[in-house]
Amino acid sequence: MAEAPASQTLSRGIRILEILAAAREPLVIADIARELDVHRSIAYRLLRTLEEHGLVTRDANGVIELAPRMAALAAGVARDLQSQALPELTAIANELGMTCFLGVLDQEEAVTLATVTPRHSIASVAQHPGARHSVRLGATGKAILAAMPESDWPADISDELRDEVHAVHRSGYAVSHDEVIPTVKAIAVPLALRGQRPAAISVIYVGKDADAPAVGARLTASAAVIRAEMGQ
Repeated sequence: MAEAPASQTLSRGIRILEILAAAREPLVIADIARELDVHRSIAYRLLRTLEEHGLVTRDANGVIELAPRMAALAAGVARDLQSQALPELTAIANELGMTCFLGVLDQEEAVTLATVTPRHSIASVAQHPGARHSVRLGATGKAILAAMPESDWPADISDELRDEVHAVHRSGYAVSHDEVIPTVKAIAVPLALRGQRPAAISVIYVGKDADAPAVGARLTASAAVIRAEMGQ
């Protein structure tokens, strides 16, 4: 039996959610239409449907954002892992004054599953659940690759990235600067769990360099706690 064709409308709606999750600045309908390469009227109809389902919101200025219901849906993904990781993410964020998040592998991308911003911080970097980027980029991507058998890596991993991931195996942590978000620095450690997707615990920050070995050790300690709480 021939496979049924994919729904273009559904695909576009999902793509809008991905665009909004990855956005680093306010978006309006014209931005969405440009990203989808469709007429504004098509983008408008798609957004209206997502609004009706409570998945996106628009303010009086036309700025579009993911709605709180998206967080409720995301909470059902890897629920046990999120519940065990959240106290550690919170402790790290408040101790270090950096945004801390849990990233997991999704095909060939690193996807933010849960995130915590520091309670007392003049300026912190936002990292929204659902944000994604290639696993080939950033400290989170390197740490996730370090949690995987090399045979499972994407086929086009460069020699330079391969060397960087091997360095993560030696040091226990990965670092990056300007690789995913301009001016943003990151430190991450692998989180390998039986029966779960390869994952990483990461912090992101701006400004002067942090003590990477010390931050890496703090993240590694939390990774050990999460593994113990998961019975591993």
